[in-house]
Amino acid sequence: MNIQDCIQFTNENKLCFLATSEADQPRVRALGFWFADETGFYFQTGSVKSFYRQLLKNPLAEACFYKHAGMIGTMLRVAGKVEFINDRKLKEKVLGERPFLKEYGLTIDSPGLIIFKIAHGEAHFWTMENNLKPKEIIRF
Repeated sequence: MNIQDCIQFTNENKLCFLATSEADQPRVRALGFWFADETGFYFQTGSVKSFYRQLLKNPLAEACFYKHAGMIGTMLRVAGKVEFINDRKLKEKVLGERPFLKEYGLTIDSPGLIIFKIAHGEAHFWTMENNLKPKEIIRF
């Protein structure tokens, strides 16, 4: 497995669970993943969300993507330090691909439209078949 396998898996399985921390308490929530490419794993949120504030205080995060198949399925965990992005072209792209954001009054110039990515970190796949084997870490 390599980073291209991770990119393909995340782009095909858009529901993920993103873990952050708040003080000493872990926090996890389901999230609609945006996209991945060779430059990172991209997410979008709003500045009103608590997990945005959590990431500002501690930018370390982990996302878990899951594909159900048979009894168990496959998980991919992607962990790293998030980077916030203020890029006009990406904001145009997210508003085009997620038109519901406009219903919340978000525009390209809205400070509440938040884009972030995990560009560097590590990932690994999990299946029942590799459950007891050492993790094969993919660094990116």
